[in-house]
Amino acid sequence: MEKNFVQELQWRGMVHDIMPGAEEHLLEDMQAAYVGIDPTADSLHIGHLVSVMMLRHFQLAGHKPFALVGGATGMIGDPSGKSAERNLLDEATLRHNQEAIKSQLGRFLDFDSDAPNAAVLVNNYDWMKDFSFLDFIRDVGKHITVNYMMAKDSVKKRLSSDAKEGMSFTEFTYQLVQGYDFLYLYQHHNCTLQMGGSDQWGNITTGTELIRRIGGGKGFALTCPLITKADGTKFGKTEGGNVWLDAERTSPYKFYQYWLNTSDEDAEKYIKIFTFLTQKEIESLVETHKQEPHLRALQKKLAEEITTMVHSKEDLENAIKASNILFGKSTSEDLKTLDEKTFLDVFDGVPQATVSKSELTSGLDMIGALAAKTGFLGSNGEARRELKQNSISVNKQKVKEDYLISIEDLINNKFVLLQRGKKNYFVLVAE
Repeated sequence: MEKNFVQELQWRGMVHDIMPGAEEHLLEDMQAAYVGIDPTADSLHIGHLVSVMMLRHFQLAGHKPFALVGGATGMIGDPSGKSAERNLLDEATLRHNQEAIKSQLGRFLDFDSDAPNAAVLVNNYDWMKDFSFLDFIRDVGKHITVNYMMAKDSVKKRLSSDAKEGMSFTEFTYQLVQGYDFLYLYQHHNCTLQMGGSDQWGNITTGTELIRRIGGGKGFALTCPLITKADGTKFGKTEGGNVWLDAERTSPYKFYQYWLNTSDEDAEKYIKIFTFLTQKEIESLVETHKQEPHLRALQKKLAEEITTMVHSKEDLENAIKASNILFGKSTSEDLKTLDEKTFLDVFDGVPQATVSKSELTSGLDMIGALAAKTGFLGSNGEARRELKQNSISVNKQKVKEDYLISIEDLINNKFVLLQRGKKNYFVLVAE
């Protein structure tokens, strides 16, 4: 093969467990591997990215990646790492989610070329929907003992005395259904490797067991560590919830900011996992960063690479421009280029007051804008003082007491940005 896939993952810190013989197996010839993706939303979030990166490295190493959308398993819910059952989806929602996920995966995987290792998207609902319960327990269930299933960590945790809720039969059978997926892909697509997070090891090895007992063959497992943050908070979550790959759910600006705000320790780990920079490039970046950590070279490069990959070069440039508005030297022209969503993201949490558009038509005086109408400053006297000291800006431009805010000043026909000094912002919303 062109490249040793396992070695590539190893130096990037992306291997947690690997079944003996897997590396040799992958060096023999082009092989097929899959990763399961839960379709409970119509977008992936950054928690899914590690396994997507694994598939991308797999394809770059000359192998054939399968992305399995768990339409059937998404209907029952995986007990691994969960303490309660999940909502069940109907078929129309699953299909919609599948299409949306495929278009996101298309930014990482080549689905469309006629190369022998082009990626394939499959949905386990397609082979599970006509499988009757009786057939399933006869053809699959009889090959795996309850003792074997009970020994899995994902089951043990839920049956322990610490677990708040017991485990339903539906969830208990999950590992059999996932195991059958691996068997099905092995039999129909000669897929010999399943990859996933380290919490999936038990489910994956049930699949290799079915391949051995029913398929008479050999399947392999490879898992990556679950991504953590040095400060112990959950990776991929913000106060507002998940960090999504869909620009409608998480704007490119917020996405970029998430990576930019990574700690030094995490950035050094993440840049190996979430970019395709070479070992040499990363080592020299880490060196540069250590010499001048305040410049945040690692975080900047990480945020640039991943924002471009998930969104686009243009989205990255807009995100950088938006970031500079708060922290750098930018002009009213830069402000005017922000769309409404990005503007609100950038000034999220900044106090606001509403003014009527008619007031702006006749011109709103600065004292009114700063104090009487808005309460941005405590009093008219304070407003006068700050204006005399030249510390007030409207849309990033310094103004004097005689300035009138007009319709011309509106950003997106809606906002005016007031600023005192460097850090104090206030947004006027014209309605």
